[in-house]
Amino acid sequence: MDLGFGILVLLCFALSCQALTLSTFLTPADKERYKARLLTAPHDDFKILAKSVAGLSILGVSVPESEKICQSVKSKLAGQKVQGDEEVELLFYSAFLKMKVDESGKKCDVSFGNAEAKFNGALVPGTRSEVILFATGGLKFLGASIDSGKVMAAIDAAIKADDSPLSIAHALKAASFLKGDLKKYFDLIEDVIAQSDEIDDKYSQFEGGFIVTADIVDAAYALAGAMDLAPTLAEDKVLKFANYFLSRKHTESREEIAYLLKVIQSLSANKFHIPVAVSLASSVSVSQKSPQVAVRVTDLMGKSLSKLTVTADTARHLGDDAVVLSKKLFSASASDPSLFELEFMKAKPAHGFYQISISVTSQQQEPKLKLLGTVGAEIEVKVVTEAVVESIDLGVSDKEQSSVPKTTKVQYPNKIALEADYHQRLTGRFVVTDKSTGQAMAVHQAFVRLTNVKTKQDVIYIAEEDSTGAYKFDLDVAAKAKEFNNLSGKYVMELIIGDAIVGNPVMWPVADIQLTFHDDAIPSKADPYRYAKRPEIKHLFREPEKRPPAFVSNLFTAMLAVPVLILFALWLKIGVNISNFPFSLSAIGFHVGLTAIFGLYTCYFLKLNMFVTLRYLGIIGIPTFLFGNKLLSRIAARKKH
Repeated sequence: MDLGFGILVLLCFALSCQALTLSTFLTPADKERYKARLLTAPHDDFKILAKSVAGLSILGVSVPESEKICQSVKSKLAGQKVQGDEEVELLFYSAFLKMKVDESGKKCDVSFGNAEAKFNGALVPGTRSEVILFATGGLKFLGASIDSGKVMAAIDAAIKADDSPLSIAHALKAASFLKGDLKKYFDLIEDVIAQSDEIDDKYSQFEGGFIVTADIVDAAYALAGAMDLAPTLAEDKVLKFANYFLSRKHTESREEIAYLLKVIQSLSANKFHIPVAVSLASSVSVSQKSPQVAVRVTDLMGKSLSKLTVTADTARHLGDDAVVLSKKLFSASASDPSLFELEFMKAKPAHGFYQISISVTSQQQEPKLKLLGTVGAEIEVKVVTEAVVESIDLGVSDKEQSSVPKTTKVQYPNKIALEADYHQRLTGRFVVTDKSTGQAMAVHQAFVRLTNVKTKQDVIYIAEEDSTGAYKFDLDVAAKAKEFNNLSGKYVMELIIGDAIVGNPVMWPVADIQLTFHDDAIPSKADPYRYAKRPEIKHLFREPEKRPPAFVSNLFTAMLAVPVLILFALWLKIGVNISNFPFSLSAIGFHVGLTAIFGLYTCYFLKLNMFVTLRYLGIIGIPTFLFGNKLLSRIAARKKH
């Protein structure tokens, strides 16, 4: 019993350590992109125009071209020909645009005629919840009174007819405009949220995609705000929805941008709980020259929160899991209330990649707003260092020499001259050290490059690390002659050192080497297309065989024509009996088709190619086959009788 309870506690602790957090928000660059996109919304699509104006309002931008929008509303209402639900939708967006133009300080003098009656006429049982929302919202925008009881009856009937999540979302948003006992609608929030799907334990969404999900979540917060009751959403559910919305922040669709801004505002400006985004605000590289790690803690709209305490719970090296600090406080920036800084290099971390786990708490004694996603936020940084190669030992020795070759030590950044031929081998050895510790370090990139002075062609070899931590390379001149295209001459030898955690990549020309390959070797030609576009490969048909002389062709043609001429001559002398020829459609069609096929063969012999001939043969052959089949069947039936 105790063992089971202990395992349960450990599992709960492990799950709590994997708390879901947010690492991004709507940045100033995102908002500028949204603004530019929404400002170009077309005026002939009232739905997109209204949503764009709503999005711009959230961004703090006044209604653009208010006079033009007002004129568009007048023209649309004067020339509208839609009826029923479409008319209610048009009046809803028109009323919204008029309200926004009026709020901007530019009076929009538009007559809505009997719009109020149209809205009230739609608030009856049997109307879809979306149309109820349009009607209720339209009355709200026009400043008209709303009969809450009438709307509730219509909503109840709509939900009974269609209880899909989107239908309920429209009902919840319509209910947010009402007064009275709305608890039965509030209770629907928990039921509809339970129908969402989870992806990778990180995202939550509804079937139907982004706009449907945003509409449902926004409706839940709209009703909760109207009733001043916290929506029945679990903390992890809120964070998963927020993660899903932020994953779509790079959209270019005006409609999606408007929905994104609205739902992010609902998540960031509600009275109940605020998801917190913790993101890296400084460079991912940390060094002695840049020792600070800065994080930005904001809501999803990128606004700073109330006074916070930000703590680095742990900083763990991703290579060996060594913890270099724990429970270190970030200091708040004096210039930016959302920025917090930590002197990371005071912990004297070794070079490499680190994962810092961060927690956020409010300094208020009794915070009115609950912050979500404040535990377990993680950022990754890398501590970079300077790599030092003080010297390299270079040596040239005979291939058959078994003893250790004599080497020359070259100090950085000097360069020496060497010679090597096809009887010899070139060797080198060097050590890369960490400037801050003086210890040998391993790097991902350690190359030796030899570049021909004249042709600029280069050959690169990898320097391998040995058991002592030093790097070595060994070049057998004769064995590698093909890689150099057997081209003797002067080569510049460079040592190249680089790594993700090295802040000063090294490219050191260590020697000028005169390489001599075998005298009998023929220099191979360099590939002319190595750095250039290769010619297009085109399929070529086989060249047709040469035809015989015209005299031979004509002679054989005449010889083939002789039997035909004899046939016609005999017909003239003896006479032609065609009394048994059936003058039916099938008989005539078959013989015409057969003649056309022979004519096609003649054209093939003279000028057509095989593919064109086959195409025409398919066109002629199908009806010829059908006519011939019918003709032969008729002849067989006649003989039978």
